[in-house]
Amino acid sequence: MATFPSITPTYGMRKTSKPRIRVSRLGDGYENRVLFGLPNHQDPKEYALTFNVSETESDVIEGFLRSRVADQASFTFTPPAEGFTKTGTYVQSGTTITITITNHGVGIGDVLTIDFTSGATDGSYAVVSSADANTFTVTAASSATITETAVSITLSGASQFVCDSWTKSIPYNNRAIINCSFREVFEP
Repeated sequence: MATFPSITPTYGMRKTSKPRIRVSRLGDGYENRVLFGLPNHQDPKEYALTFNVSETESDVIEGFLRSRVADQASFTFTPPAEGFTKTGTYVQSGTTITITITNHGVGIGDVLTIDFTSGATDGSYAVVSSADANTFTVTAASSATITETAVSITLSGASQFVCDSWTKSIPYNNRAIINCSFREVFEP
């Protein structure tokens, strides 16, 4: 799987979320909302990015994008400011691990890399529930009872994307502006 070149887009990108939800509206004003598809894949993101770069870097970006058109493959990309590492505390009761981090910023289905200072096994965990802005839960592989202990979580922010279109302009010598749209895809 290809990884987008380490060239950072210009500040001011636009992120669009398009949750896949089916709505049934009833005659009395009520409505029923249901996720369409797998829960982890129901909220794909689209990024409108601008790269204000040298002509050489623009050739690298264009060559990469043309190669993805030719092989019809997605690529790994980490949008700016999408990943983070935060610390907090956790408790475990049975297989439920409750993590408390002020303003954690994670949602149900997010996959985190978790480093427990003791007790639970370090690794990748999916967020099962998010009670509020400061508390969420994950499920451990084995049952245990652990009192409050330190924990560190990392959300990589990297996902698989395709680029449906891009434009290139050359405003002056040795500079180029590439505007492109990256659409998140979910592949095995």
